[in-house]
Amino acid sequence: QWEQLLGEVERLGEAAQRQERLEATAAPQQEPSPEPRQEGEGDPQAAVEKRAFRKWLIGGHPSLDQEERAAMASRAQALPPEVRALAVSVDTAGGYLVPDEFRRQIVQAMLWFGGMRQARTFKFETDSGADLAVPVSDDTGNTGARLAENTAVGEQDVTVGQRVLKAYMYTSRLVRVSLQLLQDSAFDVESWLAAVLGERIGRITNTEFTLGNGGGNEPQGVVPAATVGVTGAVGQTTSVTFDNLITLEFAVDPAYRLNGEWMMDPLTIRDVALLKDGEGRYLWQPAVTAGQPDRIRGFPVVPNGDVAVQAASARSILFGDFSHYWIRDVRGIQLLALRERYAEFLQVGFLAFSRHDGGLVSNAAPIQAYQNSAT
Repeated sequence: QWEQLLGEVERLGEAAQRQERLEATAAPQQEPSPEPRQEGEGDPQAAVEKRAFRKWLIGGHPSLDQEERAAMASRAQALPPEVRALAVSVDTAGGYLVPDEFRRQIVQAMLWFGGMRQARTFKFETDSGADLAVPVSDDTGNTGARLAENTAVGEQDVTVGQRVLKAYMYTSRLVRVSLQLLQDSAFDVESWLAAVLGERIGRITNTEFTLGNGGGNEPQGVVPAATVGVTGAVGQTTSVTFDNLITLEFAVDPAYRLNGEWMMDPLTIRDVALLKDGEGRYLWQPAVTAGQPDRIRGFPVVPNGDVAVQAASARSILFGDFSHYWIRDVRGIQLLALRERYAEFLQVGFLAFSRHDGGLVSNAAPIQAYQNSAT
């Protein structure tokens, strides 16, 4: 009966997420955003940009009037992309720095894929993609001292390191859209396109924020960055015990345990949800309120399909304070429209480019991992 109820909870949770996602995608079209650059009252520039963007999606640069072309040029000058080739321009080739509303929809769509953006990771934006040096330090092993009268104060140095966040380029790959669909005035092409592009970029960035090697050519993933706090006993190649989970929780320093979260693959969540105590009672704490996370020993559980499922030597469960993992987004998202390439099919190809990086900015061990036994 418990397994049936658990399956029903999961089914209703997925349905609720789909509904929330639909409402979130439509929200920018229904009510104004509190951010300053938007379409709405007191901001005619944003209204012109949105109108220009829609016309550009459908008919390209030649379809814009003088005011709309000036708005596009103004946006490109206000927030120029990092140019690494001479072919980037706002012209009939199709380069366009997207309006804030469209950019927010793309970022919003990325939130729905994987757990790295849903966890308490620290997420922030920069206007440029220049290397960002973040000082890191671990002073948890040092203490103050009692001082006797007329005694000199002793010294204790603080060791400070550096974590450099870069701006790796990601693309949605090509999305082809028919001219008939673009020209259908009843079709909200901006919201649809933002959702598709955001989901694609969200998938690849979540994978690399989870598993990236951080070797200078991709982000540092949270799984490789985590410290192995607990290793399963021999025979636990595809299993975990509740004692393992408690041990993993207490392997995290109390300074980081207070804001702790669990992260694991949905299949591992299922395995944990079926654990029982000695009296045969399930130890899982399913959420009783829609939209709230399930919990293990009071700490929220974040599903992440890119964390390894339980297997030999797999780091399958993470626990700790994820606010020490930083996700950097570069604000200037670029959209290209390939109109001539697929003209014979009466289609337009769209590609989005955006830059991101992520890494653990702590010399301590704020996140610990459970590793299954090798045999």
